[in-house]
Amino acid sequence: MRDAPKQLAFDLPLDPRFGAEDFLVSPSNEQAYGLIEAWPEWPDTILLLVGPRGSGKSHLASIWATNAHAWTIDAREISQDKVPHLVSNGALAIEDMDRGERDEAALFHLLNLARERKAALLITSEMPPDRWGLKTPDLLSRLRLAPSVTLDAPDDALLKAVLVKLFVDRQLVVDTSVVDYISLRIERSLAKASELVALLDKEALSRGRRVSRAIAAEILGASQETDEIE
Repeated sequence: MRDAPKQLAFDLPLDPRFGAEDFLVSPSNEQAYGLIEAWPEWPDTILLLVGPRGSGKSHLASIWATNAHAWTIDAREISQDKVPHLVSNGALAIEDMDRGERDEAALFHLLNLARERKAALLITSEMPPDRWGLKTPDLLSRLRLAPSVTLDAPDDALLKAVLVKLFVDRQLVVDTSVVDYISLRIERSLAKASELVALLDKEALSRGRRVSRAIAAEILGASQETDEIE
């Protein structure tokens, strides 16, 4: 018997939902969420948001940026000539402070000017400042003194809840046993969960079938093989 022909699966972008109503609170992130919600009643004008990739840092930064009417910029894009303009808004979210090359002189100037003008700064990173490889002692000293809050990798309950939400966002009907199966085998990362659901959606559509444990097993196996090669 011939296999049923695969349907064309168009890779249509699905915008991630970064609203407050889309953030799922659990023990792994509730302290960070509480501080974001508490703004502007922060212990300082600066807050460091530290956590592994896929722990929800960008989502929390987006919630805060909406509440504080803040601009958002990648740390690598900050230069001396941009500092006065960035601080002028009164609130700024700086993403991925620990990644790639940074203009340390510009960042030091930005921190000082922000404090002088009482502008709020939210800084996200995967690691604490001591592990960023900074070469400017005064910049490292300023960052060490700033309050910080840590997000842990998602726990089992949060990971399952996120998987369910991701399937619902794509209007996919999936049995709970499939969610349980995936949650036991996937990396503890919200980003990985999103990537996997997108792959499952595409594969199920191409086969004209619902997402099943068998399809999930195939995609997980292929994904793990790719990770090992990389």
